[in-house]
Parts: sequence; structure tokens; C-alpha cells
Amino acid sequence: MKNTQEKNMENDNLAAIGIGAMIVFIALILVAAVAAAVIIQTAEKLQQNAQSTGDDTTDEMSGKVQILNVFVDDPDDSFVLYFRLAAGSDDTADVDILWQVFCEDPDGTTGNPATGAPVTDRLAGDFRPGNADSIIPLSSSTATATDIAEAGVAYRISLEVDDDDANAADRQDCSPSHLFNENIKASLYIHVVGGGSTFDVLKVNDASRGAVVV
Repeated sequence: MKNTQEKNMENDNLAAIGIGAMIVFIALILVAAVAAAVIIQTAEKLQQNAQSTGDDTTDEMSGKVQILNVFVDDPDDSFVLYFRLAAGSDDTADVDILWQVFCEDPDGTTGNPATGAPVTDRLAGDFRPGNADSIIPLSSSTATATDIAEAGVAYRISLEVDDDDANAADRQDCSPSHLFNENIKASLYIHVVGGGSTFDVLKVNDASRGAVVV
């Protein structure tokens, strides 16, 4: 009788151990499933972020202006910009290429005539005629204008950087002669709608027509 009881107790212990092992096994499976779900979710999130970053990079590279050179055009009014679309860019309409020029007005007359404190003059537009001169391919012998900038083609365009406002207090002037006479620099930004931006600094060491701007 005693042997039978001991055997039953041993069987009960083995059964308890087996049930405990099964519970641990099931728990490990659940933990592994949760971990796998977290890993999959994280991987999907990383993939989405990578795709978004890739799309943003593609958009920037598919539309960006490369500045080739800048020259003095009209000393009192404009610069002539030589440019082309950066490698990988799509053909871009003139209305989708925007420009901005900022320079300091040491006299402080613009918007602040009383104190004479330095202020910033701001001029902006796009590459359509009226906001700038027309886009001219450098390969054109007849200076024929175009309203579409094509990839791989070099162009020139004149940017008017003096608004010629009759009211001196409101005048915005970043002309070559203004930069030269005041010994200041201007910041030039070129933006492509839905694409990237380009920045350059304009420093005029010679305000005569045709002089190179650095």
C-alpha cells in the first residue's frame, strides 16, 4: 500500500512538473509572439520613414537650380544669373522657379527713417517675364526666350534687384552699385516649387557692367 502511495505521489509530481513546463512553454510562445509583433511593427515604421525620406530627397533632387555664375548687368538695377537645373532635375516652368535677394541697408531709411538703424532690404520674384527678364538658353544665337528650363541646358536670366520706388523710405535696393558703394554682401536664394533650394552670396568688387560677382 505504501509503495502504491509513493508511486502515485511520484506520478503527481511528474504531472505537476509537466504542467509547469507546458505553462512556461506557452508563456515563452506568447512572449515570442509579442516580441515578433513589436519587431514587425518597428520594421514597418522604419520602412515607412525610409520611404518618406527617400521621396523627400527625390523631390529635392528632381528640382534644384545650380548657379553657374553671376555678373553685373545694369549696375544700378540688376544682376545676370547663369544657371542650369541640377543633375536629375525634371524640366521646370519659369513660374515654378522663385528667387529672393536680401541685403543690408546701412542707412536705415527703409521702413525705419527716424532712427537710421540698419535694416534689411528684400526683393523677390519668379523667373517669369515681369518679375525678371526671360530665360535665355546660352546656346541660342538669337536670344530666344523660353518659359521651360530643361535639364542639361545652361541658361541666363537678369534679376532686377532695385524696385525703383520713388519713396526713398520704402525703396528696396540690392543693386550692384548699392552693394559696392556700401561694401556689403547680398544673399541670393533660388527655390524650385516642390523641389530644393540653392543659396549663394553676392559680393561686388567691381560694379561695372559685365564684372564677375563672387
